[in-house]
Amino acid sequence: MHDELNQFTRNNIWVLVLRSSDMNIIGTKRDFRKKLDEQGIIVKNKARLVDKGYIQEEGIDFGETCAPVARVEAVRLLFAYACLSGFKIFQMDVKSAYLNGYID
Repeated sequence: MHDELNQFTRNNIWVLVLRSSDMNIIGTKRDFRKKLDEQGIIVKNKARLVDKGYIQEEGIDFGETCAPVARVEAVRLLFAYACLSGFKIFQMDVKSAYLNGYID
C-alpha cells in the first residue's frame, strides 16, 4: 500500500480539494489480492486503491468511458504480424499507469 501511495505523490495525481455542495463524491476502497505461483504458494500480496464507480450516473458524473485494455483478437493479430515480419516482442509490467487528462 505504501508503494502505491508513494506513486500517487510522485506522479502528482492526488490533490486534496475542498468539497462544495454541488459535487458528487465517489468513494474509494482497498482491493487486497494474493498472487500465487504454480504450486499455490503465496508469492506476493497486492493492494490497490479503486473507486466505487458503480454509483456514478451517465450524463451526470461522466459523458463517456474508456477502458485501456487489449482485446484477445488484437493481441493475436499483433503476434501473427510479428511472426510474419520477424519482430521481437517484449513484455513489460507497469506498476501504475495513469491517463493524465484534465477534468473540469
